Amino acid sequence: MTKRFSIIVVCLVLVATGISAQGIFKRIGQRVKYRVESEVERTVDNAVDGAVEGVTDAATDAVTGNDEEPAPEADPATTTDPGVTNTTGAVKSDFVRGSVIMFQDDMAGEQVGEFPSKWDLVRGNAEIATVNGVKCIALIDGDGWITPLVKGGIKNYLGDVFTIEYDMLFDDRPKDGAPGIELDIMNENERQDNELFTVHYSMTYDKQTIDCDYVRPTEEGYSHREGHSSARDVCVINDGRWHHFALSFNKRAIKFYVDGKRVINVPNAKAGAGWFTLWSGGKDDRPTYVKNVVVAKGAVELYGRTETDMSAVERSIQETGKFVTNNILFKTGKADLLPESMEEIKKIADYMKKNPSVRFEVQGHTDNQGSDAVNDPLSQKRAEAVVKALVSLGCDEFNLRAVGKGSHEPVAPNTTDEGRAKNRRVEFIKK
Repeated sequence: MTKRFSIIVVCLVLVATGISAQGIFKRIGQRVKYRVESEVERTVDNAVDGAVEGVTDAATDAVTGNDEEPAPEADPATTTDPGVTNTTGAVKSDFVRGSVIMFQDDMAGEQVGEFPSKWDLVRGNAEIATVNGVKCIALIDGDGWITPLVKGGIKNYLGDVFTIEYDMLFDDRPKDGAPGIELDIMNENERQDNELFTVHYSMTYDKQTIDCDYVRPTEEGYSHREGHSSARDVCVINDGRWHHFALSFNKRAIKFYVDGKRVINVPNAKAGAGWFTLWSGGKDDRPTYVKNVVVAKGAVELYGRTETDMSAVERSIQETGKFVTNNILFKTGKADLLPESMEEIKKIADYMKKNPSVRFEVQGHTDNQGSDAVNDPLSQKRAEAVVKALVSLGCDEFNLRAVGKGSHEPVAPNTTDEGRAKNRRVEFIKK
């Protein structure tokens, strides 16, 4: 009876005094990348309702169980969260853990209060804690950033086919905190904040949005994240219960799951993953908890893509960094393009228009018939003719550089007609 009366009093006080939108948003400013504008779009009325309901729940069901009976721990393998939905109405649950485990930590044998022995600190602070008697990692100080110690701390263990899984708990039922969470994947030569791709989510509001920023295959380097995918209001993960998160990467495909439901599905991202970090910008007095981390080689099966999904030019550049063709033809001994060459050149032009920041070195190659004194300038003029044709189709001349290679880089023997035909080629080298 006393508990019920206290709950009623709390609710009446909140309604009477009102809740400031500034209080709800006070943690949003921790990191710009959580897109303040998408948070502001939501109405303050919904936030107020969520805050009142959250405080009521918190009064009756505490996470740690210090003052109340412990809340039952959800089992991600058997529990269906009604808050996890899919906008198409279909549940996507195709996750499969990789077959070879590279790293695993269930925190068994760890000492409470100490830094987790299988991890390294990137920034902030972390320590072993217990939730309902279960050992886990607490990311604390509002900026906890950790990375696993794999094979002595090297940073090239992930490769191009892997899965990462972990359980995470954060309690924001009072609706007075908005921590940001990130799973960051870096190339081995990049540091944190320069991710190859990142999955991030904020604990604000009644339902959470999952975002993924990634480097496209056509981008230079491993940290220019122009690609973006977002799943809006797809899950409830700030309710003080354990939730299971899983990432699958297979050569180009990023898939991310919450409690078994796929919420991110990126079909074409850049490969080159080396290492990863977990980050939480949670409240100083209310940590984000992590347990059962598993990293494995292998991933969800890569689905096929048709030619209409990915052009031959795009596929070749993604896989090799260049496009080589023998279908750009010239008059014998001259740099005059034959009309049938334009079909192939248009393929390159279409690719460049879709990817305006890509730069190409256009290389002209000849066979060894004739002297270098003839072939070297001829190959240069032919490369320049291709560049001129691309510019006439609307491509930016700044992104094109003509280079004549003569006969100095053959790809086949020049002893046969077939070999010489292969050597007479144009290569588009992505720079």
